[in-house]
Amino acid sequence: MPARASLASVRPATKPAPAGPSTSGSSASRPDPRALLAWYDRHRRELPWRAPAGTRQHSYKVFLSEIMLQQTTVVTVQPYYAAFLARWPSVEALARARLEEVLSAWAGLGYYARARNLHACAKAVADAHGGAFPDTEAGLLALPGIGPYTAAAIASIAHERRAAPVDGNWERVVARLFAVEEALPKARKQLRALAETLLPDARFGDFAQAMMDLGATVCTPRKPACILCPWRADCVAQAQGTPEAYPVKAAKAARPTRRGVAFLALRADGAVLVRTRPEKGLLGGMSEVPSTPWEQADPANPAAHAPLEAQWQALNATVGHVFSHFALELAVWRARLPATTPAPAGHRWVVPAGFGAEAFPSVMVKVLRYID
Repeated sequence: MPARASLASVRPATKPAPAGPSTSGSSASRPDPRALLAWYDRHRRELPWRAPAGTRQHSYKVFLSEIMLQQTTVVTVQPYYAAFLARWPSVEALARARLEEVLSAWAGLGYYARARNLHACAKAVADAHGGAFPDTEAGLLALPGIGPYTAAAIASIAHERRAAPVDGNWERVVARLFAVEEALPKARKQLRALAETLLPDARFGDFAQAMMDLGATVCTPRKPACILCPWRADCVAQAQGTPEAYPVKAAKAARPTRRGVAFLALRADGAVLVRTRPEKGLLGGMSEVPSTPWEQADPANPAAHAPLEAQWQALNATVGHVFSHFALELAVWRARLPATTPAPAGHRWVVPAGFGAEAFPSVMVKVLRYID
């Protein structure tokens, strides 16, 4: 295996480079952005949030799609994007919606803080900007829930600003082009600096999307199709024969497991007892079946956390779910109660026909499978 570049450095390709980020006296060549744009014109993906060739997409559609696509696949996002756009066709319409409605429509898409940020940002754009998104990265960054990536994506794709929306696809392409040895996540600053050297003189929105498409369809995490890449001749990792070695990633810490008990209370009329989680924190504002706290040790006395007095039966069932920072295992306890049983304070009874109006996250959907 050929030697890689030294730590925090990039290896030069076969032709001299213009001025750009460099370390230890070496500089990386700059692949021609026109080659990538020509490839994109031939191979661009047709996506529901992407404007036809030669046109610019509306900033609301870019905003909506980019928030949804964070840490979520294109295939998963497409039906949610279509449903949101049909229900709330403008940023003003989304701003007028109740947060509970937005969370309910988002249910199943995961990373629910995005839904709260989406709604907060829509309200800010509608209330403070007359329904028009700012057209600069700085202006977009001032909005709630908009980070550097999303600001750059909206600025470049919707407003043709010179910006580099560096996502995972960009990072992988750039890390391989320049054989960046520094490991993620520390390498992000260096990768962003290198990415900015690749920007063209025009067609910034097309270039941003071309980089996304290149990473998604050619420069993939495993088995990249290097022979199809328009930048193959300029890629140091490909020349080394080691594209899959990049980007270098730091070892991940072990994901801890938390445990708890979910209390599935069923009334004789079919209603299920639920409550709303606090607005701040994990799954904030979502609907849930009552449970014990989620902790690393098994609950010492689960019955003390039951929402009401009942004959609770521990089912031979454990619901598993993986969050970004921990895995969760919930034992399920079930109780059946008379139809006249009132809901305790902070709880409500919901019949299955009304589940669609509730914002149940995926883990709670799994718990509710044990109704019968």
